[in-house]
Amino acid sequence: MSEAEIVLTNKTVITEKDLQQANKLEYIGILATGLNVVNLEAATAKGIFVSNVPSYGPEAVSQYAIALLLEVASQVGLHSRAVLSGAWQTCDDFAFTLAPLIELNGKNCGIIGLGAIGKQTARVVQALGMHVYAYDLAPDLSLESDTLHFTDLPAVYEKSDVIFLHCPLTEENECFINSESIAQMRDGVIIINNARGGLIQEQDLADALNSGKVYAAAVDTVSTEPISPDNPLLKAKNIIITPHISWAAKETRERLMCMAAENLQAFLRGEELNKVN
Repeated sequence: MSEAEIVLTNKTVITEKDLQQANKLEYIGILATGLNVVNLEAATAKGIFVSNVPSYGPEAVSQYAIALLLEVASQVGLHSRAVLSGAWQTCDDFAFTLAPLIELNGKNCGIIGLGAIGKQTARVVQALGMHVYAYDLAPDLSLESDTLHFTDLPAVYEKSDVIFLHCPLTEENECFINSESIAQMRDGVIIINNARGGLIQEQDLADALNSGKVYAAAVDTVSTEPISPDNPLLKAKNIIITPHISWAAKETRERLMCMAAENLQAFLRGEELNKVN
């Protein structure tokens, strides 16, 4: 990177040390919405322009979050694999079920972060008959209805049967899902995270899963990616882990690349588009 004038990155972290060695660098394009892969303070100090790609796939990311919840609730994959392996054919009981199934209608759904992704998730879960308790740093009160209310984090923890994390990772909220916050949640809560792995203290979540305090968790992001072999979630009970692919629908990738190219073209013309520093 020492000779580069323009760098595009997705998941590769660019540190202050990297930037100190990049004396020709003028532009960093983040091929994502999240900003935690670039040391923005160091980039700004060196006069490096940093852009991101906002809101290129809120529908797809929300869809994936809902898919994670539905897998926990309905256990489609588990039962399909069992049938394909022949287990239904040899079952003595006609009602062949391998795990409890959960009806979501009438349950409470907590959404932490009601931006573009959170709003889409809220629309879907309300259509499923769930009541939403939302927390956001800048709540849009016009969204409130009989089935959606803004509240504070303790109330989200206390009231929710399911909690979605749809917030960015910052220094202030790193590992905010931990033993202390989990203790405030309902027994048997379901936690869905396809935002950022660093939002969760993973050992605390694993402990809560193994004790049954948290009924299930489904995550598409973890603290270190690819996942570390010693990540405690790998051995936790009732956990679904997928490899950070919520964003990866064909349509969203096409949209992302077009927007990233537009960002760079604007920079080359001396314009600012989606600058984040």
